[in-house]
Amino acid sequence: MVAISETARHETAQRDYYEILGVARDADQKAIKDAFRNLALKYHPDRNKEPGAEERFKEIAEAYAVLSDAKKRADYDARGFAGVAGFSQQDLFSGINFEDIFGGLNFDFGGGGGGGLFDHFVHRRTAGQRGPRRGANIEVELFVPLERVASGGEERVRLTHPATCPACHGAGAKGGAAPTPCAACGGSGRITRSRREEKEHVLIQQVTLCPTCHGRGSVIEHPCPECGGSGEVEREESLTVKIPVGIEEGMALRIPGKGMPSPDPGGMAGDLFVLVYSRRDARFERSGSDLLRLESIPLTDAVLGAKLDVPTLDGYSSVTVPAGTQPDAVLRLKGKGLPAFGGGHRGDLYLRIGIRIPEHLTREERDLYERLRAIGGGGGGR
Repeated sequence: MVAISETARHETAQRDYYEILGVARDADQKAIKDAFRNLALKYHPDRNKEPGAEERFKEIAEAYAVLSDAKKRADYDARGFAGVAGFSQQDLFSGINFEDIFGGLNFDFGGGGGGGLFDHFVHRRTAGQRGPRRGANIEVELFVPLERVASGGEERVRLTHPATCPACHGAGAKGGAAPTPCAACGGSGRITRSRREEKEHVLIQQVTLCPTCHGRGSVIEHPCPECGGSGEVEREESLTVKIPVGIEEGMALRIPGKGMPSPDPGGMAGDLFVLVYSRRDARFERSGSDLLRLESIPLTDAVLGAKLDVPTLDGYSSVTVPAGTQPDAVLRLKGKGLPAFGGGHRGDLYLRIGIRIPEHLTREERDLYERLRAIGGGGGGR
């Protein structure tokens, strides 16, 4: 098993955008803009020189970039971080005029080629300029107990996935040496064969993938013994993700840089998206922030009423079953469900009452039921 550094062990998923800005999920654009401006003024590195202020500021800016755009916000609300996973930094930030929001404060936001704070957000490649491709994202499912949904906290995610070979840094060659240009195709990755049809005065060219380098344009003379020349190794990792209180079913938590490695040496790895679901629980069924439970009681308790001790996420609670309770009646325990995601109210626990009809009676029980029927009970009363 590959050793995991302490940084990787304690790496946590990205926080919810609404939580970052401290706004409700139904906040309007003015509330979102005001929250962003106030937080940005507090954490902008031109004002705040404390360690971590710049990273906090960028986190706030990313949250605003998504929530201030109606389409991106709708995608995020529907699918969590997976809904905005396809956007580049340029896609997120290019439409925001930070100078307009912070006009007159002389903050450095870059964008003009001067190396400002947001240059890496809105950086545009010049025509023809190429760089290593980013690795693909990975999705894994994590099932957590309802108690974790209620309290929030850390959960472990174990996964095995391809990672950049640490010995050759993805180059595939021994010692990380650069591959040699393919002599067969001249480094183009293609073989071109030409022939001229004299009668038609036509030059026919056939272009095929180079069989020597398989289209890569380079060959590895001395493959890396660690990865066999592929540039990738299988890595088993155990990561920690932070589960927000009241996390919704199927919500995606993003762990940057823990996805598939880049197909190009030196490229960035993709991200890991952890899709969180509630673990099956024999006691309850989840419905949003509410919990549902089937509680079966004897016929006599339904007729005469009773007190029950029922399980909740906080321990057992006493419930009064009124006399004359009918089958499938529903009793509500207010505030005994799950916390709503993003703060606010706590859901309820709903008990659906099932009534157990005895299938086998003793002689004494039968006599009692016969007497009850004789006096007009067992269904004739009001």
